[in-house]
Amino acid sequence: MWKKNKKNKQNNWWNKWNFFDLWVKLLIVFLFLWNAMWLNIIAQKWINLNDVSWYYIVWILWFEAFLVLVMVNNFYMSPISILNSHINDFITWKNKWTNLKIKTDYSNPNVKRVLKFFDVLLGSLKNIKDEFLSGKSIKSEVQLATELQEKLLHKKLEKIPSIDIVAKSKPAWEIGWDSYDIIKQGDNFYVYVWDATGHWVWAWFVMVMVNALISWFSKVFKSGAHILAHTNEILKPRIKSNILMSLLLVRWNEAEKRLFMTWAGHEYLLIYKHSQKKCFMVKSGWMALWMTKNVHKILKEQEIKFEENDVIVLYTDWITEAINQVKKDWAEIMFWEPRLVEAIEKAPTLLWTDIKTAQSVFNNITIEFSRFWWYKNVQLDDITLVVMHYRWDKVIEWDVSSEISDQFITEWKW
Repeated sequence: MWKKNKKNKQNNWWNKWNFFDLWVKLLIVFLFLWNAMWLNIIAQKWINLNDVSWYYIVWILWFEAFLVLVMVNNFYMSPISILNSHINDFITWKNKWTNLKIKTDYSNPNVKRVLKFFDVLLGSLKNIKDEFLSGKSIKSEVQLATELQEKLLHKKLEKIPSIDIVAKSKPAWEIGWDSYDIIKQGDNFYVYVWDATGHWVWAWFVMVMVNALISWFSKVFKSGAHILAHTNEILKPRIKSNILMSLLLVRWNEAEKRLFMTWAGHEYLLIYKHSQKKCFMVKSGWMALWMTKNVHKILKEQEIKFEENDVIVLYTDWITEAINQVKKDWAEIMFWEPRLVEAIEKAPTLLWTDIKTAQSVFNNITIEFSRFWWYKNVQLDDITLVVMHYRWDKVIEWDVSSEISDQFITEWKW
């Protein structure tokens, strides 16, 4: 440690007094005086000089000129030339994946210091450029993933003859990990929402695989519990242990007009009973997908009494867990389920009727959520909302518009 400090003190002392510059200047003065002396001798003895004396004088002058050129080249020109070469390589991006390393072991401490500075500077600029180009490449891949997600999950929804559906999902970033889908198999329509943990690209891949497996198993099994259990069995060994997925699936049988629910650790199923003018929260089971390999005995499909003009709501957790201010300072409050239930119960009815439609409920939830969230909040998680209205065989002619006027919301909207 003492030797290292001593060395640093010596370096600081050398740089402070800058003896290299002093040595170079003294050498130049010496050569100047040396040449002046010889010129004086030539001037005094011009006539007496013989050919041999001229020969030695010329060679001495040539030697001095060569010595000066070598000094200037080694101490100044060569380092600057190498630095210029590296700068050109950086500008043209010739050595894009190699580390920039400028030779800095020169005798001139001033040039050495300048080269060391440019070495660090070019290295930093190269890292910035690498990250920029890498980020640009990743961004293009993210855009591709976003397009694939749009095509796979936001395709044209299946229409259920006796049920109107309004569904939207808004990702927090380019790639979402919450969403919904509707699958038709014979008389059965499978409507489900999900929320994958882990987020970002890995969660997106899991989401795509789940979507594909549910689509396939719905051709083999009728029960939503069997579909999810087999999906879990296939993917559990292939997914990291820290990746989970909560999922809520409802199966509507159009021929029998019956609704069934399979709950895999997701949020409540909210059902508005038209006959009672009241919204109820339904929850069953707790096991999310991938928590264990065999969930055949755990997942259950239960029937939900779904009558004419009833409305059910499926959603993901960011609706209920969103806070009403930007920062958390123990004064914030969450939207929570009671506000969501209230938004459903207070949704407007159709003109001259007491019927709530999927669109009216969806719009009112959006309005109340936006007002609660107020301004300048940041969406940190995906939001998915699905509303289903059982209208039987009626044709709704005076339903509310899907467009919500800006005067009814604050800042956030779909």
